[in-house]
Amino acid sequence: MSRANAAASSKPLMPHRIRAARTAQHLAVRALTAHGLAHPLTLALLAAASTAAARAWDRGHPVHAIHPAPAQRATRAH
Repeated sequence: MSRANAAASSKPLMPHRIRAARTAQHLAVRALTAHGLAHPLTLALLAAASTAAARAWDRGHPVHAIHPAPAQRATRAH
């Protein structure tokens, strides 16, 4: 097995619709943080994010594939 194939096989495959939904959501959050909710760019990116998420859902991808659960934190001893 070549080095490129070994590296590719160690990464989990992410269908392009899930990747598109995550990217759109990330860009929308960045625009929201920088410009606020009423800015036209933010509104356009939020619309794109919701459309991408809906397309992924329609293709059968579960919500947790788009929005993975946060990592569990260790509890501290008191």
